[in-house]
Amino acid sequence: MSLYTKLVSGGLFPLHERLKGHNSVEVLRAMERSQWLSPPELEQLQAQHLRDFLVRIGRHVPYYRDLFSELDFDPAGVTRVSDLQRLPLTGKPDIRSNMDRLKADNAGNLEKFSTGGSSGEPLIFYRGKERVSHDVAAKWRATRWWDVDIGDPEIVVWGSPIELGSQDRVRLVRDKLLRTELLSAFEMSNANLLQFTQRVKKFRPRMLFGYPSSLALMAEYVTNNGYSVDNLGIKVVFVTSERLYPHQRKAIETAFGAPVANGYGGRDAGFIAHECPQGALHITAEDIVVEIVSGDGTVLPPGEKGEIVITHLSTGDFPFVRYRTGDVGSLSSENCTCGRGLPVLAEIEGRTTDFVKAADGTVLHGLALIYVLREIPEVEEFRIVQETLTRITLQVVTSSSDTAKLENTVTEQFRRRLGDSLVVNFVYVSKIEREASGKFRYVVSQLAN
Repeated sequence: MSLYTKLVSGGLFPLHERLKGHNSVEVLRAMERSQWLSPPELEQLQAQHLRDFLVRIGRHVPYYRDLFSELDFDPAGVTRVSDLQRLPLTGKPDIRSNMDRLKADNAGNLEKFSTGGSSGEPLIFYRGKERVSHDVAAKWRATRWWDVDIGDPEIVVWGSPIELGSQDRVRLVRDKLLRTELLSAFEMSNANLLQFTQRVKKFRPRMLFGYPSSLALMAEYVTNNGYSVDNLGIKVVFVTSERLYPHQRKAIETAFGAPVANGYGGRDAGFIAHECPQGALHITAEDIVVEIVSGDGTVLPPGEKGEIVITHLSTGDFPFVRYRTGDVGSLSSENCTCGRGLPVLAEIEGRTTDFVKAADGTVLHGLALIYVLREIPEVEEFRIVQETLTRITLQVVTSSSDTAKLENTVTEQFRRRLGDSLVVNFVYVSKIEREASGKFRYVVSQLAN
C-alpha cells in the first residue's frame, strides 16, 4: 500500500465520512472482526441484530407498530432468524402505498432515492445515515479483500453523468483527492471507447469498477483493436448492478489481466454480497438477512432456486423487511475456503424479467436465447423483448447483408426453445440504447409475473 493510500484510507476518507455524519469507520472495524466468526457465531450475532432491529421499528415505525400489533408479534421474543417468517413479504406496491407510515418517528434527516426502474416503475424510498454508513462499510471491507483500498487509483464506469453544479464540483474535488475517476457509461461509442482506453493507460488504476456490460464492451474493444492494458498493474475489476455473464468475466479478465470480483445489491436492497478471491459470493450477514422463497412465499433450503428476499438490519429509519428483490438465486450450504464465516450465495440468475417462457409455460433463462445470438458472428449487438408467449421482438445490430438467412437461423433456433408457434419480429438498428441508468439489458420480459 502506498503512503498516499494509507493517508487517504486512514485519515482523509474517515474525516470525509465523519463530516457527513457517518460512522462507517467504526462499522468497518466491527465487520472486519465479525467476518472471521464461525457460521454458528455469525448466526447468533445476526439473530441479535435482527431482534434489536425489529424492536426498534416496532416502537418507532407506524407501519410496523400496527402490523406487529395486528399479528400479535412480539419482536423482543425473536431468538432465531427463522422467526422472520411470521412476518409477511414486502413488495414495491406495499412501500409505495405506505411511504409516510414507513418513516420512523425518530428519524433524522432522510434522503430520497429511487431505483432505476429497470423492471417497471421506479421505487422511491428514503435512506438514513445509519444505512449509508453500513453500506459504505460493507463495500469498503470487500474492497480490502482484494489487497486494494480507498485511495488506490480507481476508474469507475458508471451511469451517472457529471453535471457541473456546486455539489458536483465538490464531488470532483473529492474524487481527485481519493484518486477516483468517473467515465460515463451512457455513451459507449467507438470514439468514447478509444478515449476511455487512453485514459486507463495514462491513469494506470489499481482497480476498475462498473457495470459488467460496460467493462466487457471496453474489454472487447481493446482486444479487437490490439491495445495492451493487461500490464498496467490493475489488481481487480469490481462489477455490480447487472448480471455478470461468463463470457463477460472471461473477456474482462483477459483484456485487463486482472480477476473480476462480482458484487450483488441494489439501491433499494443495499450491498448484499461480494465475491472474495476464492470465488465465493459472501453475504453481508451482519446487516443483511437473505431468504430464498418459492412463488407462494415458502422459504426454500440451500441449493433450491427462488426469489431473493432481503431484510436490511440497518434501515431502522425506513425499513426494508422481507423485501422482494425480484431477483432469482440460491443459497449455498458450503463454507468458503477463505475462512470467513459469512454465508454464501451459490448463484444469482438475474431478475425475474431476465427469463423467457415457452408457449407451453416452461420458464427458461434468457441465456437460452442469448447464446444463440452470440454464436452468430454477424450479430454485433442485440436486445430480446418477449411481448407474449408467442411473440418476440429482436432488436439487432448486424454486419450481415443477408438478413433473410439471419432471420431464418434465429427463428429456427428460438422456436426449438420456445415452441413452433413463436413469431420473431426483427428490428434492425444502428445501436442498442442503454437504459436511463446506463445499464444494459439483453433480455426484457413484458409478460405478467
